Amino acid sequence: MKILGIGNAIVDVICKVDENFLESNKLTKSTMKLVDEAEFKKLLLNLKIEETVSGGSVANSIVGLSQLGNKVGFIGKVSDDDLGSKYEDGLKKENVQYFYSKKKEELPTGTCLILITPDSERTMCTFLGTAGKINENDVDINALKNSEITFLEGYLWDEGEPKKAFDKAINNANKVAMSLSDLFCVERHKPHFFDLIKNKLDITFANEQEIMSLIEVKKFEEVIDFSKQLGKLIVITRGKNGAVAINSDKVVNCDIKKNLKIVDLTGAGDLFAAGFLHGYVNNKSLKENLEKGTEMSSKVIQVFGARIKK
Repeated sequence: MKILGIGNAIVDVICKVDENFLESNKLTKSTMKLVDEAEFKKLLLNLKIEETVSGGSVANSIVGLSQLGNKVGFIGKVSDDDLGSKYEDGLKKENVQYFYSKKKEELPTGTCLILITPDSERTMCTFLGTAGKINENDVDINALKNSEITFLEGYLWDEGEPKKAFDKAINNANKVAMSLSDLFCVERHKPHFFDLIKNKLDITFANEQEIMSLIEVKKFEEVIDFSKQLGKLIVITRGKNGAVAINSDKVVNCDIKKNLKIVDLTGAGDLFAAGFLHGYVNNKSLKENLEKGTEMSSKVIQVFGARIKK
């Protein structure tokens, strides 16, 4: 198997809203907020659902990799309920091997409300449900050992059981890649993420905001200097400034694609990672990897949700 993803198994519920909805519910645009089940249901009460998809950040990347013809798998915790069954079926339809046997859990399957404003930005409210309760017993050692790369998400990292699951994955993987996921995650787990990047990860995906917050710098040049000294592969998306990959002294840039009809930015980073990793596991150059990542993210932002339609 080329790549095994381990992440939050979350059913994405996509809705269109206006700016007032965010303000009246005290939501900060373009961020992710963790909510409980009651708040999730309250938010959803007056909204029209556009689409539901088997989501979660790394799961989106893994589906993208499958669509590019790679043999991939995924581990994520769901409950044996209606949404859990839909989640599993959704992945299987995309030719993703699901290395998890669902059973009845105390908490239901996780859900993420993705709110799309008219400017195509997405604001997320996540009820983690049982996804956030992943533990080391949920992680299949054989699947790890049989994958060229294990791809983790920052959203999943937390003290206690999830950390043990993370450690088991890192200690048994051939190579480890991770996405920092969100500024919220970086701020919450800064010393831990810093340690992961420095000592445990082979490839780190981040956006400009996340990496600058993590290493506490004001100028992007300082990020480049930090990454060069690290001697690991750091891949950074920079919005309108494109993307950059840094590996020791090698710094490669890639521009964004122009004149796109942007509909929804959901999944842009996830599909960028899919494109980049596709190039990486198929022995392409850093430039080609960045170009494939940019191509994939350009496609997904022109449709609703985090899936490129076949």
